[in-house]
Amino acid sequence: MSLPQRRLGDLSVSAIGLGAMPLSVRGEEAAARATATIHAALDAGVTLIDTADCYAPDGTGLGHNERLVAEALATWDGDSDAVLVATKGGIRREGADWPVDGRPEWVREAVEGSLQRLGVERIGLYQHHRPDPAVPYADTIGAFAELVVQGKVARVGLSNADPAQIREAHGILGDALVSVQNRFSPSFRSSRPELELCAELGLVFLPWSPLGGISHAGDLGASYADFDAVARKHDASPQQVALAWELAQDDCVVPIPGASRPETILASLEALRLTLDADDVARLDASSEEWA
Repeated sequence: MSLPQRRLGDLSVSAIGLGAMPLSVRGEEAAARATATIHAALDAGVTLIDTADCYAPDGTGLGHNERLVAEALATWDGDSDAVLVATKGGIRREGADWPVDGRPEWVREAVEGSLQRLGVERIGLYQHHRPDPAVPYADTIGAFAELVVQGKVARVGLSNADPAQIREAHGILGDALVSVQNRFSPSFRSSRPELELCAELGLVFLPWSPLGGISHAGDLGASYADFDAVARKHDASPQQVALAWELAQDDCVVPIPGASRPETILASLEALRLTLDADDVARLDASSEEWA
């Protein structure tokens, strides 16, 4: 099945991707259910899966989610070469702790682990997970640039970066930088400057937790009367309206809602059928930025 597309560097990807994190960090899901969720997304036309080496249950170390994604792709009967797996490095796992580590030597070590777990010779999109205040940003991003030159990484993305860091990384990486993944949702809109900068630089903006996060997504309609009202107008869910609103911000936006069941990702993809009018978007833009 073909979904609406967005440009990501030299690629076209589905306008909504799959955030695979809940398959690992919200309790260890059964492998069969995780595989069914990923297969449902792929069968529906999703061509972007977002993961990270640190997405894993507490105490299991790195790589749980990457292995789930790799195993699901290996057992899918579609063309897995058409799927972009975006993973992230720059955070360790130490029990229940998630310490950042931006040292170039750790970046190099982390990418080797991701290559092995994903079973690939080159990672399609490798993202810097979070800036490390103890390491100069240019040093960390320089390590990502080296990975591109070495052929271990095809494209680079940033995550949790501010506008100055995005510009700095763009100056180092040039066209190898294709995306920025920051938090953005009805409950968290302070990443709008980063979204606007992505539009300016020709980068894709990947909102993480686009529905407000695992704890809040189900309450979106109750928390936001405007999103609930627009949902009733379009015979849709508030969650679908939230995704459609994000897509309406700019053509550079590709939400990556998390899912732990096939039904969840299929419901999210229904947002692509929604067409919000200018009044809808203006109303949602003006709605409260705080949870009720």
